[in-house]
Amino acid sequence: MSDQLNTEEREILEKFERGELRRVAGVEAEMTTARDVARTTFRKTRRVNLRVTERDFDLAHARAREEGIPYQTLLSSVIHKYLSGRLTEQRK
Repeated sequence: MSDQLNTEEREILEKFERGELRRVAGVEAEMTTARDVARTTFRKTRRVNLRVTERDFDLAHARAREEGIPYQTLLSSVIHKYLSGRLTEQRK
């Protein structure tokens, strides 16, 4: 397994095996909160029909394949990030 790890991952594994890593106080509550947020963030509640150009459709499919996710998930993520202000237009 260690042959599949990058340098940073290998260092973390070695520290773990030497017992140098310690659990952070309150981590269980933080992990529970993170799980709850993750579950509710992408819960589908509305269906949307959207018309896009053939070119944009093909680009969405290609990018989704690169990311290893369904194209609907990619488009939903892009819309969510844009509306929440985490995706902005890049101007030259």
